[in-house]
Amino acid sequence: MRIAFYEDAEAEDFGPLVHLRAVFELVCGRTSQFERLRSRLHDVEWGAFVRPHLADSLREMYPDLVVNRTDWLALGPTLLVNGRWLANPESLAAVRPTEVGLAGETVVLLPVDAVEGERLAGGRWADELTQIVSCRVPVELDGVLLARPWDLVEENPRQLERDAAADDRVTPGVPVEVIGPRERVSIDDDAVVEPCVVLDVRRGPVRVEAGAVLQSFTRVEGPSFVGAGSRLLRAEIHAGTTIGPNCRVGGEVEQSILHGHVNKYHDGFLGHAYVCPWVNLGAGTTNSDLRNDYGPVRVPLAGDPVETGLTKVGTFVGDHAKTAIGTLFNTGTSIGVAATVVPYSGLVPRFVPSFTSLLRGELVENRDLDGVVATARTAAGRRGRVLGPAAEELLRATFDRTRLVRLRALRRKPGRPSPSTTAGRAG
Repeated sequence: MRIAFYEDAEAEDFGPLVHLRAVFELVCGRTSQFERLRSRLHDVEWGAFVRPHLADSLREMYPDLVVNRTDWLALGPTLLVNGRWLANPESLAAVRPTEVGLAGETVVLLPVDAVEGERLAGGRWADELTQIVSCRVPVELDGVLLARPWDLVEENPRQLERDAAADDRVTPGVPVEVIGPRERVSIDDDAVVEPCVVLDVRRGPVRVEAGAVLQSFTRVEGPSFVGAGSRLLRAEIHAGTTIGPNCRVGGEVEQSILHGHVNKYHDGFLGHAYVCPWVNLGAGTTNSDLRNDYGPVRVPLAGDPVETGLTKVGTFVGDHAKTAIGTLFNTGTSIGVAATVVPYSGLVPRFVPSFTSLLRGELVENRDLDGVVATARTAAGRRGRVLGPAAEELLRATFDRTRLVRLRALRRKPGRPSPSTTAGRAG
């Protein structure tokens, strides 16, 4: 079997979360859809078609992956999977060679034969894909089509439940205080759960991976997931939260996704947020996820507000961003890649673009790319990882790719939040 994930034109709509990764690498539930399918489907040759600037970094991370090679499609039948589509592995068998799988009006699953693959290899991808789809019988498929960053957070509790249902691992007899059915608890035998930890599984399951440490007086509500090697330090974790691998988490976290390698060591509230890898949140960093007037939240993903239609929306933080102690984020805030936030009196502006520093209310461009890369190398080394050459080059290239959005923001003065959107920790 040959399966290839691809990014469509809407992949860029996930703001700072996809500057350094493909859309199918974003986490929802216990892991990304890419890793989910790779772990469950065997004897598969995997391919990917992504935005060109991501190709080398993706190859570096997944050496066995065939990336952006259209000639590969001409070698045999391939199943093309839209990277924004969350679905069970069984759904991949729901479409016949004469059909096309749709979620609404969006193509999410398309089998192509070698001849059609040759057409894609020799022509313009989008045009040829449209021609192939026009000759197929449409089939409406189940699953979730993601469109914006907050969709990941909103869907996370349900995806955690689905991932737990597909997990047949047996929990060893780890001594831990459980509220609710004990069969909803799954703890790897290499995890450490100290005394006085409470797992509340009345609303959903809790999974703790190998090497994780739950320090005394930590409380975790299900559905939640604690990734391999992560440490929870007297933390209060509410339902719907994913903590990826090698995170350090203290304080209060509610229905948020910490992608992995995130340092939130100290107290502070994080709610309905998505935090990318290698982010450091200083002590007391807190975000609002609910407006004082309970109205719908808008998020300035690229500086311009986008309606979410939701009342509970927190902060979206790009890779390698840093916050100083006491940072306060407003409801629906977007923080770019390698941004630095040093608080001033009041709330941080709701948009801090990539490669900028907010220093006591003044937004300035950070042109010291060597310094940014050196810090990224240091952060990776602290977690036993290496920043590869392709990842380093992508980080440098992202400075140029985000330049226009950054310059536009720099021409504006960071405004004070209006009273109607001022942070409130209600509900």
